[in-house]
Amino acid sequence: VQLQASGGGLVQAGDSLRLSCAASGRTISSYNMGWFRQAPGKEREFVSRISWIGYNTYYRESVKDRFTISRDNAKNTVYLQMNSLKPEDTAVYYCAASFRPKDVQQITDVAYWGQGTQVTVSS
Repeated sequence: VQLQASGGGLVQAGDSLRLSCAASGRTISSYNMGWFRQAPGKEREFVSRISWIGYNTYYRESVKDRFTISRDNAKNTVYLQMNSLKPEDTAVYYCAASFRPKDVQQITDVAYWGQGTQVTVSS
């Protein structure tokens, strides 16, 4: 499966962005999906994940209550709604897919990566 992330940009603190991850080549209903991010000079870190049917979601503590992950299997797309953005959210955001039943939370469990989309939040 090929993953194409989009929706990043330059925003001010407190603004919102919606990232999209469009899949091609295979239906994403076969996969658990998620998002990671990597800030300059830092390791890639888990942000959020969603189960293959969308019932179960999980977030890293620092984005809980601000970010919402969702998926539309009919559109073969995963979303990350990011509200109340902070400068520390600045990073390249990557969507990721893992084979069920593995969750997309550990980098080692990721089977496919998207190319990344830059999110920059100014103070």
